[in-house]
Amino acid sequence: MNIDGHEIHLGHLDKVFFPEAGLTKGDLLSYYETVADVMVPHMKDYPVSMQRFPDGLKGEGFFNKDAPDYFPDWIRKVEFPKREGGSFDAPIVDSKAALIYMSNQAVLTPHLYLSRADDLEHPDKMIYDLDPPEETRDYDLVRRAALDIHDVMEELDLRSWVMTTGSQGFHVVIPLERKENFDTIRKFAQDVARILICRKEDTYTLEDHISKRKGRIFLDTLRNSYGATSVAPYAVRARAKAPVATPVTWDEVKSGVNPQDWTIKNIPNRLGQKEDPWKEMMRHAQLLQSHQEKLKELLDHEEPAEEEK
Repeated sequence: MNIDGHEIHLGHLDKVFFPEAGLTKGDLLSYYETVADVMVPHMKDYPVSMQRFPDGLKGEGFFNKDAPDYFPDWIRKVEFPKREGGSFDAPIVDSKAALIYMSNQAVLTPHLYLSRADDLEHPDKMIYDLDPPEETRDYDLVRRAALDIHDVMEELDLRSWVMTTGSQGFHVVIPLERKENFDTIRKFAQDVARILICRKEDTYTLEDHISKRKGRIFLDTLRNSYGATSVAPYAVRARAKAPVATPVTWDEVKSGVNPQDWTIKNIPNRLGQKEDPWKEMMRHAQLLQSHQEKLKELLDHEEPAEEEK
């Protein structure tokens, strides 16, 4: 296959990657080729951590942060320093050819770092990762959590966007100017979570230990850390029916969308009928510092929750 002047030799297209859905590696590549024009703009500036499944879901998957030596020179890479010392060469998907090449290497799910390749210390988004309480599939609760975060952001005059993860929950994303570091952003995210916990302490928690959550939703702000990643928009997840991480509108969340509503099979039809809800998101980058005073006012107005005492 020749894409953008790059010859990519596709192999093992008949290998079954999703046994329950009857989908092959060829189906995966066809999907990524179909959505590339929408997906690549969300990826082209960011290093990627590659989640690979050489034998599909029937085999073992693994994460590959370092671009293998055999990757062609036209696959762009960035040296990514590790906090503990050393570094690795993270690949970047900046074209349809790069997306198809990596998919051909059994990269089922690309995960993006939160900062762009030209400035790894300053992310351009703040993320909440929301899943239902352990051992439940109560998507009503996790939808409500996403909407509650949205509402607090509106109180702070901050705009937020939302995406189904294709797994168990939602990501709520606030696009940022690249002027604040991870520690500042994570602290802001945690303070917003504290407001929700004060208001609904029987529903939400920041407790790291699962055994201490007692059925409450963990407002996960931990992805706002150097070296952490989040699933790329329109990435396929390693789940039985090949669900896809899908940007949605807040109205769709209110209407009851579920985390695995969209799959390889129905996303192309969605994109043919509806514009990508995240298309203009990064044009609305915001500076958290401008909203710190309002955040403090909201926090001071709330009675401390039991877990903060």
